[in-house]
Amino acid sequence: MNPFNNPLPPHQRHPTPHPALADALTLAAHPSPVHSAHPVRAQTAAPITPVASSTELAQRQQALAHAALQLKAELFGIDDVIDRVINAIRAWYVLPQLITRPVIVCLWGLTGTGKTQLTRRLAQLLGFYDRFVEVQMDGFSHGASYRSSSISGMLGDSGIHEGMPGILVLDEFQRFRTVDTKGADVKVERYQDVWTLLSDGRLPPALSALSNIERKLADAHYEAERAEDGDDDRAGKKPYRFQLDAWDAQELKRMLKLQEPLSAIMQWPPAKVQALFASFQQSSHAWETDYSKLLVFVCGNLDEMYHETAQRVEDCDTDADIFHRLTRKLSLIDVKKALGERFKPEQIARLGNEHVVYPSFSKATYERLIHNLCTRYVDDIAAQCGVRFAIGQDVLSELYANAVFPAQGTRPLFSSVHAILSANLVNAALWVVQEQLSTDQEFAIHLAPDKRHLLVSGQGPAGTVQAAFAVTLELNRLKQRANADFRALLAVHEAGHGLAYCVLFGHAPQEVKINIASFEGGYNSFSSLKATTRQNALDMMCVGLAGRVAEELVFGEMACTTGAEQDFKQVTAEAARYIRHHGFGARLARTDVTVEMDNHVNTDIGPSNEAIEALMLQQYQRAQALLTTHHEALGRTVDALLEHGTIAPAEMVALLQGCGIALAPPSDAAGTLPEEGLVLEPFGAKLSAFRARGAASAAPQLA
Repeated sequence: MNPFNNPLPPHQRHPTPHPALADALTLAAHPSPVHSAHPVRAQTAAPITPVASSTELAQRQQALAHAALQLKAELFGIDDVIDRVINAIRAWYVLPQLITRPVIVCLWGLTGTGKTQLTRRLAQLLGFYDRFVEVQMDGFSHGASYRSSSISGMLGDSGIHEGMPGILVLDEFQRFRTVDTKGADVKVERYQDVWTLLSDGRLPPALSALSNIERKLADAHYEAERAEDGDDDRAGKKPYRFQLDAWDAQELKRMLKLQEPLSAIMQWPPAKVQALFASFQQSSHAWETDYSKLLVFVCGNLDEMYHETAQRVEDCDTDADIFHRLTRKLSLIDVKKALGERFKPEQIARLGNEHVVYPSFSKATYERLIHNLCTRYVDDIAAQCGVRFAIGQDVLSELYANAVFPAQGTRPLFSSVHAILSANLVNAALWVVQEQLSTDQEFAIHLAPDKRHLLVSGQGPAGTVQAAFAVTLELNRLKQRANADFRALLAVHEAGHGLAYCVLFGHAPQEVKINIASFEGGYNSFSSLKATTRQNALDMMCVGLAGRVAEELVFGEMACTTGAEQDFKQVTAEAARYIRHHGFGARLARTDVTVEMDNHVNTDIGPSNEAIEALMLQQYQRAQALLTTHHEALGRTVDALLEHGTIAPAEMVALLQGCGIALAPPSDAAGTLPEEGLVLEPFGAKLSAFRARGAASAAPQLA
């Protein structure tokens, strides 16, 4: 079962290609052969047909469009990705005659977003599955043979012929790192020829594969010399006869591009083989294997791209839509930076600039995926047992709450849905059969009030009948902290942060949450700033200290907890940068800790410590005044967190409006925040005012 597929009728799940597809495949993938003029490279693959008619081009375009539509019908949440991939390969597929070097498309994204699935299905739809090679890029494994440890060897064993179109997938490419975390070179044991392939698509022969034949030739020459000298040690022994075995003959045929049959090659005398080797050594360039018409997909998960994002949203507990918006911001520059931590600059350059970043799935996409998975389970039960179930929305919502980890992709979702539904649906079907209930009805499945059982309902001879089946929904219970005192503490602390942010920045946080499964606490997540002013920096320090201030205001000084430790660490760092790095304090020299005499930086940090402490105290007192002034708003925010466990941006806007605090409305009807970073200072208006002042001062004074 492919969990990414949309729920299609059985006759549509493996559709036949579009009528234009078969014609296009014949044209694009199986062109008419043309004999090579090179006397040695007798098996050089035929070039692509040089001229394509308008009808042929139209057919190929139609086939490509059909493939795009089919992919969008089967794989959800990645329509934009599919469009970019189709556009990137258009020239390769429609006009392969123009291709003189491999077309490289890089697909980067979180695990479980369907990168590999896309490449496999595309190869099927375009008719290239027999010329499709998938390599798991592990550069550190030992003990593999040449054939399985080089790209050249794996292509040679495939159905991809020289000079012909084919598809190569380099999966898990992030594991093929050539630079360690300290920037030092990493020894790579496998697939060392991949960089040559990515450069121009022409692979030199692997000389090591011919070493065995050279050794046999040397042995034959040595034995022949000894026989001529009448060596007494050879008396009574059969003379050594040089002969290629089947493996050596196959390697020789492939490497030297011979057209003779293996049986004939195996009978060649040493002199003839030696002559071939001499010819090879004199013109090695002529023996390159041409894979310049390959379509190469480089796939992987660059964790480095998501480090800042994941830290901002507390990994798995963030809202799917928020994480989706954050991952959509990732760009080519983010990819290049992440690649720079694993590969050398010249290697990154060979990957090209066609980098497609998979965003994480939105909430709507996850909901569609859950609905699809449940539909598949229900359909399978109906097909096998004749019992039809209808899973209620309450069950679907609980599956979402327990199975979705946005920062971890879809794989946790698949396993969770399977664990929750598979056995229970089977047990429910057995119950229907045992109770001899009519299967001409649809049995409803809902969640029991205790959220520990699935309730299956149907109609029996005497009326409605019902059965309960135990179900484990641990994650959501972890999020709902059972200890009332601990929840009160979390609500007050996070409400302090959130309210201070709202008052000082005029915007709602992206999330305010105390229902957390991954750690004992809560968090706020805020929109990024495109530009941080001096005032913004001070405001963020005040926001960072407002959690402890809220605890002190509500519970008293002696009941404050150690939960603000990370807050103080972060605010101290911000205050240090404010004074030592940004030049917002009394000193202008940037302070860095260094031992290099040539850096010419101010390393005298002692005098700034007192200024940092004073700045933090000032912002702590500011937070105290702010929360005291907005005492009612603090209480309402705490109550909302205790009731719901989280506050969305639109909810925060409405909540504080009732307390006389006006916030900027969310950017769309769904109540979400803008994807772009905020610019809070009216720089454009201030520039206009500056120009106006300049014009006024320059105007002539009238008597």
